[in-house]
Amino acid sequence: METQAGDPGAFTHFDLSGVDSPAFVVDAVKVRKNLEILADIKKRSGVKILSAMKAFSMWELAPLISETLDGCCTSGLWEARLAKDKYSGEISTYCAAFKEADMVEIIQISDHIIFNTPMQHQRFKHILDDNIDVGLRINPLHSEGEVEKYDPCQAHSRLGFPIDQLRQEHLKGMDGLHFHTLCEQGFEPLERTWNAIESKLDIDYKKLKWLNFGGGHHITRDDYDHEALVEFLITIQAKTGCQIYLEPGEAIALDAGILVGEILDIFDNGMKVGITDISATCHMPDVIEAPYRPAMLHESNNGNLIRLGGQSCLAGDIIGDYKVVGPQKIGQRIAFLDQAHYSMVKTNTFNGVPLPSIWLWDSESDALKCVRQFDWHEFRDRLS
Repeated sequence: METQAGDPGAFTHFDLSGVDSPAFVVDAVKVRKNLEILADIKKRSGVKILSAMKAFSMWELAPLISETLDGCCTSGLWEARLAKDKYSGEISTYCAAFKEADMVEIIQISDHIIFNTPMQHQRFKHILDDNIDVGLRINPLHSEGEVEKYDPCQAHSRLGFPIDQLRQEHLKGMDGLHFHTLCEQGFEPLERTWNAIESKLDIDYKKLKWLNFGGGHHITRDDYDHEALVEFLITIQAKTGCQIYLEPGEAIALDAGILVGEILDIFDNGMKVGITDISATCHMPDVIEAPYRPAMLHESNNGNLIRLGGQSCLAGDIIGDYKVVGPQKIGQRIAFLDQAHYSMVKTNTFNGVPLPSIWLWDSESDALKCVRQFDWHEFRDRLS
């Protein structure tokens, strides 16, 4: 299982005992620094950048995000409602298939509606408002994904209309085109994807208002080629005359959060096994879905190996094997890096495992605020 990189940053100095357990802790200073990078890209390139709520929806930071970015991209009615309620700016809503019962409200909330197929557009075009922009998501049929299940261009993908089936009549009434093919990637895969699209797409860009290049751009990563991205975006806008949109999600919260937990029990089963109040199944499902091994704060190359897993009854609720600093004892606090994005939005209460609380930390002032704590009612009220 591959270990996902994580930069501990200021969390090296964070007191893990200062919060309850389990808990997500987000550093507002790091989020601000990530937003400053995105603001610089916006300023120099002229693109618009939307915050992908599917990756990071901590609306406690909505004012900070809204003052920097141009709005939010949402994945259906409930995310659109949250964007309208807590954020400012444009709202772009895409869904693999919209439900008819949701469409009237989605139209009222959204500035852009992006359909997955021309057939969805045809089904709902009679209720579309003249003031709303309409887009179509295309599948470039050009794969850059490193993990197939996260690759929107995998064989028989359900995401986006295949570009080799696109006809002029499908673009009637469309204001823009959208594609999203990347996942935690740098600039070069974006450039290759656009080149593949251009080679297959024969349209008059003057008939379009915008092009949306989706998400998956790790723009705030230290090794991202910002200069190449800015030059590329300027060139494409000049060539097409279209407003370009980007929809980063992870980039906003990259390396900005940790998940704090506690070792509850330790025993030996051919190797040391530790049970924690952090569950891969409930709190970090991508550990199982990807799969990947999250990096640990203060992990050491010395000491005995211990396998850490959660409290749930799922046999596969295993986080990974680690060399934990210290004596490896019950009550010991641990933390996993880079857990602000996706982990927070994917948490669940399977098996009655409690949800982590949510904390906001300022690494410069050391101010610490509990934003939200959950109790068993969150588990009860989603059942019947």
